[in-house]
Amino acid sequence: MSSPAVVPDPLHLVLGDEELLVERAVRAAVSAARAADPAAELRRIKVTELTPPELDELLSPSLFAEGRVVALDGAQDAGKEIAEALLSHARQPADGVVLVVVHSGGGRAKHAKELPNALRKLGAQVTECKKITKPADREAFVRDEVRRAGGKIDAAGVSALIETVGSDLRELSSSATQLVADAGGRVDENAVRRYHRGRAEVTGFAVAEKAVTGDRAGALEALRWALQLGVPHVLIADALADAVRTIGRVASVGRSDPFRLAGELGMPPWKVKKALAQSRGWNSSALSEALQVVAEVNADVKGVAADAEYALERAVRRLLELRNSRSER
Repeated sequence: MSSPAVVPDPLHLVLGDEELLVERAVRAAVSAARAADPAAELRRIKVTELTPPELDELLSPSLFAEGRVVALDGAQDAGKEIAEALLSHARQPADGVVLVVVHSGGGRAKHAKELPNALRKLGAQVTECKKITKPADREAFVRDEVRRAGGKIDAAGVSALIETVGSDLRELSSSATQLVADAGGRVDENAVRRYHRGRAEVTGFAVAEKAVTGDRAGALEALRWALQLGVPHVLIADALADAVRTIGRVASVGRSDPFRLAGELGMPPWKVKKALAQSRGWNSSALSEALQVVAEVNADVKGVAADAEYALERAVRRLLELRNSRSER
């Protein structure tokens, strides 16, 4: 007796704006469609580039019953006519057509904001892809990535990997997969340090750590290496901002037990402990100026400054001056 044919879900809602997770969700929908029809074609387009007639054509059944996956990006920006046309097709999906709606969860217009709820009510398969911003969620992501690769990782290994690699999900995913392969499936702090030895010297986080601790030679050397090896300007600026803001948050609540503070501030204990040590070299006035510096360089590397590398070096030098000004008094 032959097994029943696999019928893919005709309607998917990919909700959120975490790029890596969104891409995975779209790929999963395509894979499910191709499990039923290996020749299923993927057509992916931004909602803002479509007219209602073009959307009708995309979502109409094929004359030859060919499978098709239509992925619509940026549904939060859909105009009223497109939103109505999209929902009309979602209510009566054409045979062989799988519709994947990618929506950030926001939207300016009411009809665009209401799309996710409307699609849920129509039975869409929903994949949540919210931005990962909380330390606990990032740690959970690392554990899941290691599990996906067939390995296991302990708490110290998770913390070490995030500290070494940073917060970029693609980097964390790639490193987690490589570590599982290199370490034979079991990943701990020693494995992370061993396989990523030297890497911390050229990340934005290393530049930031040396800058906020007043290590002039080390910070400028790390910055030069990071730029030479192609670390994105935005990641370096983000690391500088994260370091200064973390010190500011920890310093504002005074000396305390790192584990208690970790719970209050929503940070991992290792990060609180490090920030407590770093905060001893800063006073409130210098921190206030440092926050302005990192806000300015963040804007600079996103297009305000003509030379992003010069802007980063200027910011690092200014942070060093602010950090070292207290010890020189």
